[in-house]
Amino acid sequence: MRGLVRLLAALLTAAALAAVAGACGEKSESSNATPPKRNLDVVLDWFPNPDHVAIYEARAKRYFEQVGLDVKTHVPSDPASPIKQVAAGRADLAISYEPEVLLARQQGLPVVAVAALVQRPLTAVIATRKSGVRSVRDLRGKRVGTAGIPYQSAYLKTILGRAHVPVGSVKETNVGASLLPATLSGKVDATLGGFWNVEGIELKSRGAKPWIEPIDKLGVPDYDELVLVANSDKLAGKRDALRLFISALARGANAARSDPREAAKALLDPNRDLKRKETTASVRVTIPTLFPKGNRPWGYMDPVAWRNYGGWMVSNGVLKDLPDISKALTNDLLPGQGLG
Repeated sequence: MRGLVRLLAALLTAAALAAVAGACGEKSESSNATPPKRNLDVVLDWFPNPDHVAIYEARAKRYFEQVGLDVKTHVPSDPASPIKQVAAGRADLAISYEPEVLLARQQGLPVVAVAALVQRPLTAVIATRKSGVRSVRDLRGKRVGTAGIPYQSAYLKTILGRAHVPVGSVKETNVGASLLPATLSGKVDATLGGFWNVEGIELKSRGAKPWIEPIDKLGVPDYDELVLVANSDKLAGKRDALRLFISALARGANAARSDPREAAKALLDPNRDLKRKETTASVRVTIPTLFPKGNRPWGYMDPVAWRNYGGWMVSNGVLKDLPDISKALTNDLLPGQGLG
């Protein structure tokens, strides 16, 4: 009888150990499983270009996939439409501009900036050597092309005023998106609206020996050129996916900084219409703009700088009143933030 009892006890012990081992195996297998996929639609501000290098690097390195995101990017038909698509709930995220966020908030649109993609102004005054413009004072009696955006006109007035050039002595011409062709053809003597890291590099590659000056060096307050914008009404339901996206994007930016040439390849491979030499040069000078000043998390937006810039917009008649900056932006979704 005692032998039978011992046999039964041994069998029960073996069964229990097998069950524990099986459970451990299931737990290990589950922990290594691929996370469930979440779809995320992102509308770019324009055609793919070096400003988007962190996105393409994160995609090439499979950082989005590693955190369970299936990210789809879309090119807009109009640079003003992405923020409206987010407000209407037709996209999860859009790349837009700090002034566009403030204007949208004034119009009552439910949008909020959740990260800065490019952390300083890229907009510049650009002129070829042929135009004879080598300083703001040289713009007197000249024609300046803009994209016809109201705050670009305000930029020009601020820049001219700081250099003591009468606004009436400079002719502003709306050339739409044709800033580069207007410059090269001589239709205008200078442009305000092109980016120093894109159009500026293109003109240099063509031997135009351009004069290029970022607008924050000419009297316009510092601001975040490109920001990621989400729908503020839907933010709670999208918080986890957006946090994962921004974290993966930060990894993409850091990877690009470690190897700019590889980052340029990540952008060029899926966008064969981009020029290799110019894009590689542009990526190299763009990468430093992806990172905040000081010891801040990637994507950080400075509320004080936003208030300062918003105040400038009010003073120049671009905004009627300054929107509540605490509702126009949030840093809570950035890596290591908003977890307390």
